[in-house]
Amino acid sequence: TSCYIMVITIANIANLASTAMSITIQRDWVVVVAGDDRSGLADMNATVRIIDQLTNILAPMLVGQIMAFGSHFMGCGFIAGWNLCSMCLEYFLLWKVYQKTPALAIKAGQKDTGDQELKHLNIQKELENPEGPTEGSQLMNEAAVVKSDQEKNQGCCYQMSEPLRTFRDGWVAYYNQPIFFAGMSLAFLYMTVLGFDCITTGYAYTQGLNGSILSLLMGASAVSGICGTVAFTWVRKKCGLIRTGFIAGTAQLSCLMLCVASVFAPGSPFDLRVSPFEAMISHLLGNNAPLPEAPTMSSVVTTEAQGLLNISTWQAEEVPHIESYMSVSLLFAGVIAARIGLWSFDLTVTQLIQENVAEAERGVINGVQNSMNYLLDLLHFVMVILAPNPEAFGLLVIISVSFVAMGHIMYFRFAFKSLRSRLFLCCSPEQKTDADPPSLAV
Repeated sequence: TSCYIMVITIANIANLASTAMSITIQRDWVVVVAGDDRSGLADMNATVRIIDQLTNILAPMLVGQIMAFGSHFMGCGFIAGWNLCSMCLEYFLLWKVYQKTPALAIKAGQKDTGDQELKHLNIQKELENPEGPTEGSQLMNEAAVVKSDQEKNQGCCYQMSEPLRTFRDGWVAYYNQPIFFAGMSLAFLYMTVLGFDCITTGYAYTQGLNGSILSLLMGASAVSGICGTVAFTWVRKKCGLIRTGFIAGTAQLSCLMLCVASVFAPGSPFDLRVSPFEAMISHLLGNNAPLPEAPTMSSVVTTEAQGLLNISTWQAEEVPHIESYMSVSLLFAGVIAARIGLWSFDLTVTQLIQENVAEAERGVINGVQNSMNYLLDLLHFVMVILAPNPEAFGLLVIISVSFVAMGHIMYFRFAFKSLRSRLFLCCSPEQKTDADPPSLAV
């Protein structure tokens, strides 16, 4: 048990470090390297996202082959060695980028340079008027002494509450940003079961799909995501950044209508008469009978994972007889097609944050944005815990599409407030937009 706890703790720390690195490189360094070239910034964001998607596809396939034809020990050794080598290569490449981009080194010294220039101006004023500035300097020194005494008198409680104040200030700064509704719209897209995660995979197994078909569907989903990334750069050049988000959101929501149709299509197990809480409530009310082992999405995923690890076999699990594959086909067709709009929309909101957030607040705002994304992602797992049976998956699909629709309504409010009636024009505003300041009037 202690070994599992240690491994999970180390994995969580690594995940936090990876998130911090992602915010630093993909949300801050890319903006500095691109400079004032918005088209270059869009191309960089798309390229980074394509690389990210390709690595997420190839890495599990490679490790899976090593574990299948080798052993678990060989797989763990390969992962450890690969991480070590990639860390050295990553730091070398980051050092080269830092050397070739002088603006990355200037950022930390901007405040000090400004303070030195202010002190130089104050000295010149003192030479011109030796009486007034001396009195003002004396008052400033007295205020500094009082502030220093106050900081010394601050107790332990004040220091312990510093993270809470930082948390509060970050949320206040995020709320006051002109792209607040655009960021919230992206976060709402995480409240969904319509993605190729363990939940959708578990539901697919209950509908009679095997691992081979699912691997092909995941490959098609990855290709669809890459197409959406490429489409982002093309649509942005034709229609502008804000319109690209509106078009991508409309395309995603339209494709997800196939998922809603799958809930009522032939072969769907959707049945609200089957309560997921009946056995649990009867057990909590005093019935000591064990809970029935009903096939759930999570149990099927666990059984499949154990079969892949040679702990058990998939043949031991009874695959339910499916009369029609129309429902599951519509579901995955909608999920795969919607990823084109999803990734285009994600890149749109990412670049809006990059262009419209002040450099000093960029790290804080992106940190709060990631927190919102993870919070909504956590809520969708809670939603599955409350309704784990396949008969309730259709209800989860409808709730997921509702949250996606609410997210795009938020983005429409942001886009319409920024462009007004020009939002529905199809002409390219690139030259006009580049001449305007990056901040948005809200």
